Amino acid sequence: MFIVYAHRGASEYAPENTMSSFQLGVRMGANGIETDVRRTKDGVLVLFHDKDFTRVIGCEGCIADYTYEELMQFRVKNEKTDTEDIIIKFEDFLRYLGFRDLHFAIELKEDLAEETIALLDRYNMKDKAIITSFKFDYIKHVKELRPDWRVGYLVKEVTDEILFDLASIGGEQLCPQAKYVTAEKVEAWHGMGYNVRAWGVTDFDLMKNAYDCGVDGMTVNFPDQLISYMVKKQ
Repeated sequence: MFIVYAHRGASEYAPENTMSSFQLGVRMGANGIETDVRRTKDGVLVLFHDKDFTRVIGCEGCIADYTYEELMQFRVKNEKTDTEDIIIKFEDFLRYLGFRDLHFAIELKEDLAEETIALLDRYNMKDKAIITSFKFDYIKHVKELRPDWRVGYLVKEVTDEILFDLASIGGEQLCPQAKYVTAEKVEAWHGMGYNVRAWGVTDFDLMKNAYDCGVDGMTVNFPDQLISYMVKKQ
């Protein structure tokens, strides 16, 4: 099954990593959601990508500087659509969406393996979710804690060292940047037993190429366009 992961939700059209963005992605037909986990000053796990507020909130500060209650004064914005929404707790996200027939890619932006697994277990997410990171040590920690949890390694261009590292922990998913994907590489990675998910899909041409190369899934800001392309290819 090909997984259309709404990247931080349908983030082309709604404030990223907010409930409005996730819900829009589901309404568009995405069968997966990708999101990012960080920890607040008072230890609450929330969904937020950047280290600081500059890009999506428009002021100085970062998640770790504030308690969750204090974060409620801020709004995540989507400048393209002039919309905004609040920062959401990871647990609230799981409560509202975890029961749905969806796939979830949970990216660790900090070493939050233990807390993340605990919440995912609480909502019976093991068969639906994969834990990912650009930091190899973070997914390695997941496997050390719980070898039964699936992990994915987010990378730019795949190297022999990356393949060795992922194999060394029994990782399941390889996540290359879309511009480095070719059909030959995907075939080789499949031959090694990896599920392949492309990221960094910044435009329609990259989206088409990654899909045509045979990846198993894709994180995309505009899930509606990917779904339309998939329908045309059928």
